[in-house]
Amino acid sequence: MAKTKQDQWVCTECGWTSVRWVGKCGECQAWGSVAERGAPKLTEVASNIPAAKAIPINQVPTNSTVRHLTGIGELDRVLGGGLVPGVVVLLAGEPGVGKSTLLLEVASKWSAGGHRTLYVTGEESAAQVRLRADRTGALGDELYLAAETDLGTVLGHIEEVEPTLLVLDSVQTIGTAQADGSPGGVTQVREVTGALVRVAKRRGMAVVIVGHVTKDGNIAGPRTMEHLVDVVLNFEGDRHSGFRMVRAAKNRFGPADEVGCFEMGEKGIVEVPDPSGLFTTHHEEPVPGTCVTVTMEGRRPLLAEIQALVAPSPNEKNPRRTTNGVESSRVAMILAVLETKARIGLSAKDVYVATVGGAKVADPCADLAIAVAVASGQLGVNFPKRVLAVGEVGLAGDLRRTPGLERRLQEAGRLGFELAIVPARSRDTTQKVPSLGALKVVEVASVEEALGVLGLKHRPRRTGG
Repeated sequence: MAKTKQDQWVCTECGWTSVRWVGKCGECQAWGSVAERGAPKLTEVASNIPAAKAIPINQVPTNSTVRHLTGIGELDRVLGGGLVPGVVVLLAGEPGVGKSTLLLEVASKWSAGGHRTLYVTGEESAAQVRLRADRTGALGDELYLAAETDLGTVLGHIEEVEPTLLVLDSVQTIGTAQADGSPGGVTQVREVTGALVRVAKRRGMAVVIVGHVTKDGNIAGPRTMEHLVDVVLNFEGDRHSGFRMVRAAKNRFGPADEVGCFEMGEKGIVEVPDPSGLFTTHHEEPVPGTCVTVTMEGRRPLLAEIQALVAPSPNEKNPRRTTNGVESSRVAMILAVLETKARIGLSAKDVYVATVGGAKVADPCADLAIAVAVASGQLGVNFPKRVLAVGEVGLAGDLRRTPGLERRLQEAGRLGFELAIVPARSRDTTQKVPSLGALKVVEVASVEEALGVLGLKHRPRRTGG
């Protein structure tokens, strides 16, 4: 058989191939990830007799997928009900966000249930981890600690301790002589992750791996690492705020759109099963320039308060637009809609829009709350404080249908809100909805109509006669 020309260069991040070396991958745009590979051998693969026969799917036993709770309800929520034997979880987050603190708490509670746990640290000494455990109370007789950076030694600890849960902090610090490069490199990270996946499946041991993130917020290392593991979790939070959020990006054993809420304190990290109060303020009297909305983080409704300040601009030709916690592009669009469709003059005003409590609102259904807050701040008119607004604003000033509206309204009714402004035709009248308490729902078709319901409609000035 004549040999054909093969692609000799491959991207270690995504597998893209090229006939020559390039500095930047043409598929994933990663720099320095294209490496040379040997020419593949064109040989015919012989079939083998399978060790186990294929069986109908309804006869596959499910006892191997029994979940075990970690003892932290918010994390169990994200995982889909706990850890499955043999599962490999990748937890990624920025430095200092609290990954090690959270996982030390998980290891402690897991061991408190009589399950042997091994915590391997490659970034800190054993004494440093012990000091953190003393501060947070994460101690236990079944919790074993090892400070190692060699993969072979880590595997030896697993054979000796025989844990049911392994926590590795972090994968970028572990290396092996069987792979090229230094610890943290593409080849090393892929080899370490693959070895841990194999031992986890063989022993039925749950494994949680800590991963670093790049300055762009992406998980560091080869993209194949995310394909090898069963669950990918992102640990998010602002170091200047105590609020933390664990978000599932991939989950083979549960939903991939759940979030868990935590709060970082002096004695460690604690669960926040009802986080809505963190993102709202309590005013004695209604205050102009504020409006509450209900966002959806995965399948979880969360209340968020939008605040807006409108002030005269010293530079009317180039007024200032400042945002915090909301997308500046969406705010600019909403301001244009208010200017043209609701006739609220903002072209010569500085506008500041921010969220309360460090919340980051990316849900488009918060558009109406932003519009109401800005209009209230501009007109200096307040409205009853137990009011919320939900809806995505279109360029024509219309309001688009809101997904998951009934769940949002149930959360608002549970917290005692009295009036909800929502887009028309968003409610499913055929679905039986639990009681919303004293919450009254008003459907509107446009931003101008919503402002009219709240008494924020523009009033033209009277001319003298």
